[in-house]
Amino acid sequence: MASRSSALRKSPAKSKSAPRAKAQASKTSASKAASGKAGKLPEWNLADLYPAIDAPEVARDLDRLDADCAAFEAAYKGRIAERVTAPDGGAWLAEAVRAYEAIDDLAGRLASFAGLAHAGNTVDPAISKFYGDVSERITAASIHLLFFALELNRVDDDVIERAMQVPALNHYRPWIEDLRKDKPYQLEDRVEQLFHEKSVSGYAAWNRQFDQTISALRFKVGGKELAIEPTLTLLQDRAPAKRKAAAQALAKTFKANERTFALITNTLAKDKEISDRWRGFQDIADSRHLANRVEREVVDALVASVRAAYPRLSHRYYKMKARWFGKKALPFWDRNAPLPFAATGQIGWNEAKTTILKAYGEFSPQMASIAERFFTDRWIDAPVRPGKAPGAFSHPTTPSAHPYVLMNYQGKPRDVMTLAHELGHGVHQVLAAKNGALMAPTPLTLAETASVFGEMLTFKRLLAQTKNAKQRQALLAGKVEDMINTVVRQIAFYSFERAVHTERRNGELTAQRIGEIWLSVQGESLGPAIEIKPGYETYWMYIPHFIHSPFYVYAYAFGDCLVNSLYAVYERAADGFAERYLAMLAAGGTKHYSELLAPFGLDAKDPQFWDGGLSVIEGLIAELEAMG
Repeated sequence: MASRSSALRKSPAKSKSAPRAKAQASKTSASKAASGKAGKLPEWNLADLYPAIDAPEVARDLDRLDADCAAFEAAYKGRIAERVTAPDGGAWLAEAVRAYEAIDDLAGRLASFAGLAHAGNTVDPAISKFYGDVSERITAASIHLLFFALELNRVDDDVIERAMQVPALNHYRPWIEDLRKDKPYQLEDRVEQLFHEKSVSGYAAWNRQFDQTISALRFKVGGKELAIEPTLTLLQDRAPAKRKAAAQALAKTFKANERTFALITNTLAKDKEISDRWRGFQDIADSRHLANRVEREVVDALVASVRAAYPRLSHRYYKMKARWFGKKALPFWDRNAPLPFAATGQIGWNEAKTTILKAYGEFSPQMASIAERFFTDRWIDAPVRPGKAPGAFSHPTTPSAHPYVLMNYQGKPRDVMTLAHELGHGVHQVLAAKNGALMAPTPLTLAETASVFGEMLTFKRLLAQTKNAKQRQALLAGKVEDMINTVVRQIAFYSFERAVHTERRNGELTAQRIGEIWLSVQGESLGPAIEIKPGYETYWMYIPHFIHSPFYVYAYAFGDCLVNSLYAVYERAADGFAERYLAMLAAGGTKHYSELLAPFGLDAKDPQFWDGGLSVIEGLIAELEAMG
């Protein structure tokens, strides 16, 4: 999940990875142990970035970054307003932007390596120190670059427009125009520098504290001390007793750590409020909308449509699921329980790989070819390891390198869909890389499009090759659950964040109060067929998006509804669709989402747009109801 910001205008990526001579992750004890019913699982090779955390190339590039940033400041600071009006102003500014982009690419490589190293092992002291040190070095070096965007945005619009008549500068028009959208929220240079420098000891430090705390937590289930990822996986176990035990273990450990999580949440919400107030953002989510290049009213329409659809979606589905289990209501720990008639057994890694690549290949051989490189070139880290970051992501790193995917693969059907999802991100990131470090990143409004579309392709292939009626029913139900988790759950998350950040403006929230808000929005979204029992009030604590990317979550619902509409276009008229679709991904951040959707006849500003995407989920639920 890449943000629109470049590496030089954000804290270093929260992506991460592995130790010194183990940074290549090729012959570690973990890799030898990464086998079982799911098969031997791959670990990524980070040597495409750097050989190891103590490699001389890292020290060399950090020194080079320092020098390049200082040289850039010496060459351009205080000169932009005057030089851009000269006859050769456009060419001169194009040269400056190219130099800035080269520095951004180098910083992105360093930040990505440190972040990926940390993701692979968040509890190793040497890696944590390396991650922190690199973050500080990048922040310190990039102080020399802060002037560039600030000075550029002080130039009059007509002067910039004249300069962009030069083709070399016009190439960067999308980046320049996006940069100028930030103009109303810019502060005086020294204030911007203060915000930038204090990020290391501010929100970035709290992000790091959250990561390390979550990774170090242990949950006692059946006499075993488990990390968070295998404990969460038990909520999908076939044995009801294991699901309940895991849920209670999660609640107990979260409760014991609630003061830490409440402090992190309160501090980051206050930090954001201070920043928003100084910059002049009116709404608590406006900075996210600006970064996403999406209008507030479009997001508000999405949220309103989804919330109005709760009874037709989640309430209706969970009532049906409870009936399948012979109950009127399911305890919350059974929300994602495997269906009684679902197939048993694990899905091996090779089977998952084959299924996804065939699904991608049937849609577009080019898409499959790109995805296959993640397997053959070791761009994936799949095993569950102590200290490894939970969840999954695809990190774009920087255009001069390639993306990396992190997974915690345990052979569940959802793991296959997660792999398809992250590979969709990866394909998107590879295709967009040609736009360069400044224009490859995609706004979150479209960042989830390729990932969710990849899931849909994989689901459709699995469904087509499943002949058993009950297994088809289980597959459909699994897809509906994934869609509810992507749309309903993420909009509930967004509502929760809005409530917490709004109330935080009046003072700190206790862990109990945050839990009350959590229960309120969860009760509204899940409906009466999910029984919320004691302990669930703590489950807000482990959601990383609340910490790392406030208000990110609506992008998932945006992407899912968008893909539902896109897929409907594909089913109606497949000829030429794949070419248009890949062209959309390859555009990266060079076009507004409305411009990219136009070739498909879609308009997200149309009030009916979101209802159309939601109707696809309703249709699948109706199909399940017809099966009995």
